[in-house]
Amino acid sequence: MRKISEDFLASMEFNVSYRHNGIRHTDCYYGHRINLWRDILPPKLLEEIQGKQAGDQVVLDVPPATWVAARDNRSIYEVHQRQISALSPQADPIVLRFGRFYPLGILRNVSGVFPNNRTPFRCISTSDDRIRADVNHPLAEKPVQFKAIIRDVREKFEERGGTSVDWAETVLSGPGMQARVNGSPTNFFADQPFQRTDENEDTLFYAQPRMVKHIDETAIGIIRRLYGERIRPQSDVLDLMSSWVSHLPEDLALKSLTGLGMNQRELEANSRLTEYVVHDLNASRRLPFNDNAFDAVICTVSVEYLIHPFEVFEEISRILKPGGIFLVTFSNRWFPPKVIKIWSELHEFERMGLVLEFFLKSGKYKALQTYSIRGLPRPQDDAYYSQIPFSDPVYAVWGYSNQN
Repeated sequence: MRKISEDFLASMEFNVSYRHNGIRHTDCYYGHRINLWRDILPPKLLEEIQGKQAGDQVVLDVPPATWVAARDNRSIYEVHQRQISALSPQADPIVLRFGRFYPLGILRNVSGVFPNNRTPFRCISTSDDRIRADVNHPLAEKPVQFKAIIRDVREKFEERGGTSVDWAETVLSGPGMQARVNGSPTNFFADQPFQRTDENEDTLFYAQPRMVKHIDETAIGIIRRLYGERIRPQSDVLDLMSSWVSHLPEDLALKSLTGLGMNQRELEANSRLTEYVVHDLNASRRLPFNDNAFDAVICTVSVEYLIHPFEVFEEISRILKPGGIFLVTFSNRWFPPKVIKIWSELHEFERMGLVLEFFLKSGKYKALQTYSIRGLPRPQDDAYYSQIPFSDPVYAVWGYSNQN
């Protein structure tokens, strides 16, 4: 059995976990063909993985400001609204909103800041015309648990140039952006966030069946695993905004699986469903089900089309049995005409924060969690394999009904 050393390449899954305001966050990144001779790993992690083999794992408790820079007040800029530029000459000036992230390059006349700088900063206060822009890493003050799971160790051949990857920087780019600032709600909901490019009735857009998969098979497998780990056998499950396929494990035996979707032909083609309902949530927010009807509700790559999410999340809490789970999963692909405006404006990790606000607004869910995984290889038979080397990322948010 091959063991990790500078003479071998390794593939590892890195998991970063932390808690913030009672919410647990876990963000994963798959590192493929890591070269210990050339790539950069934190010294403690590098020490601990030496001699490990496929199937082994290392778990480290990482104190704040160890693998990311310590919080520095010099990285907080106080600016006026007039110093905020538009993203393009044709665009309107940006009005910064509390808790949101923006590219640093939009700040004008700030020492050390240059145009087109994509480093994210967070708006941490707005008072009259003055704004505070925080460039510190969102995990700068948070302890995290870091897990490295060794997936593969293989021989490498001669070293010839190449580039080095700082794996801690790569893995920690994004995590933390989904959490609130000091527990205060992020202002996602100014500026007509639920507008869409196509405001015609959704029944027109969804009139034709689309028998396609919206994410690649690797991402689908991740979602199946998430659902399989959290939905109990013999559950009554609602597949919200369903289609011709439900992303559930084949070996998960359910008492019932109800699909609620927009296109009858798609729902008829879904052999996993025990029953279905054609229903437009954007036209009628009331769900056609009794109270306490389901043990679990899933919503797969569709939450970004809801124009009344607060009311729908309230309805989900009504139809869930006490302690029932609501799982929302999504990626970074969507139908542009029908996606809500705010979705396309956000960083991918911020979208988990947006969905969290849908849960938190109702006050009817407990044990909230977020999860993400990136960097997995795209299947070689996928249509986009030659263009996109990585699988579609998967993001998830879930919570349990706290209704008695």
